[in-house]
This record gives sequence, structure tokens and C-alpha cells, in this order.
Amino acid sequence: MTIYRREVLILLPPSEGKTAAPAGDPVDPAALWLPELAPARRRVLTRLVAMCGRTSARSVAASLQALGLTPGQKDEIARNAGLPTAAAAPAAAVYSGVLYEALEAATLSPAGRAWLDSSAVVFSGLWGAVRLSDRIPAYRCSVGATLPAVGGLTAYWKKHLKPALDPAAADGPVLDLRSGAYAAMWAPPAATSATMRVLHERTVNGTVQRSVVSHFNKATKGRLVRALATSAATVSSLDETVTALRDLKYVIEEQPPPPGRPRQLDVIVAEL
Repeated sequence: MTIYRREVLILLPPSEGKTAAPAGDPVDPAALWLPELAPARRRVLTRLVAMCGRTSARSVAASLQALGLTPGQKDEIARNAGLPTAAAAPAAAVYSGVLYEALEAATLSPAGRAWLDSSAVVFSGLWGAVRLSDRIPAYRCSVGATLPAVGGLTAYWKKHLKPALDPAAADGPVLDLRSGAYAAMWAPPAATSATMRVLHERTVNGTVQRSVVSHFNKATKGRLVRALATSAATVSSLDETVTALRDLKYVIEEQPPPPGRPRQLDVIVAEL
């Protein structure tokens, strides 16, 4: 039986950019976090590999369309076809986008890395949900993809993740840093969860203005998670999570959420 601790769960999106492992054993879907998801993971993996293994020009074009890729990204199709035997590495080393560059997991202290590995959860169109310590290969399969015999991955994972993740989130706070597409895969309990957006504050002609940050919000979120990991913050509620962030010198404001919705936190930054 899996034992869940009353500590914060931080929900992260994956990154499109990934770094392939130079060597190592291939992925074992049953060895990833929440092993009860192994059959669902294998089904997605099998269908993705079969689709990407077809090499005719027409089949490659269909695979690109199904995965939302451009003709210049044909190499991603070939890489997907070899996933069953591809070398795997910890997800923290595979995901290499803006958020993960700012997180710099590899440079954390052992205590910080242990905190990160036990708190962060990455949502994935291929794997469902993984820890950053889970070993996965580099792949290309966003949750917006549609696979033969599987269908749309958002609906697929929404069905499979709920019974696996509801118990994991039942006993503690959830800080949801996912983008909209990945947030649709699973909804944590509204009473114990909070979403977060990043607002850029600056003075223009003597007037303070705030705007929602798009691309650069990922870097802010990566730095924020790193700060929590570095401090190895012990939090067992959303209020304690907000206090920990404020103690780390983050400016956090809370907005009234709609009824039945998660709490809404704003991080106010002066520099991007």
C-alpha cells in the first residue's frame, strides 16, 4: 500500500524541450510513481510507437498532424518509434525547458533534491504523472495529441488519473503550477489546492501597472519551486505554503476564487 504524507504537492507541466539520456536502461512504466498507472502508460506508449513506426510519407505526415508537430520536426517521429529501447534518465534531467532551467534540480543540495523529489509531480501526455526522480526517455507527445485506438489524451488521462491521484492529494495542500492543457488532466480538491499566476509590476509614466506574464512565468515558477526546495519547507496547509513563500521574499497576493474553485495566488515580480 502506498503511504502518502501530509506535505505539499507541487503540480508542474512538462517541457517540450527534452534532453536525451546518453546511456542507461529503458523505461519501466511499472517503476514510475503510481505503478497502478502502468497499464494505461503501456497502452499510450504502444500506440505512440506503432503510429510513429510507420515510415511512409503519408504515415509520417499523419503522425506529425496527430502530435501537433511541423514537417521540420520529423526527427521527433523517429525518436518516438524507438522509445521502448531508448535510454532513460531522471525526469529532472530529461525536461529542459524554461521552467526546468530555472529550477536547476541538478545543483540542489541532497536535502533540497530529496524535498523536490517527494513534492513535485510532472504531468505528461505519455506517462500521465511522474516524479522528477522517475527515469524516462526523451519523447514528444503533448497531452493535446490524439492517438489511434486511444483518442484524445486529455480525456484518456482524466479517466485514469482520478482514481490514482485523488488519494495522493487527499491529505495535504496542492500548489498547481500547470498550464491549462495539463491542468485539464486532473483536478485536485478545491478546498486544499491553489493555482498561481505571475504578474509583472512596473511603473509607467508614474503609474503602477501590472500585466500577466506569459512565457517568462515559467522561469518565475521554476525559481519559486527551487526556493522552496532549497529551504526544504515543511508545510502541511496552503496557508503555511503561502507563509513559506513570503518568508522567501516572494510577494504573494490572494484573489477571491469563484465558489467551489481552488484558491488563486498571484506572484508579483518587478523583474522577469
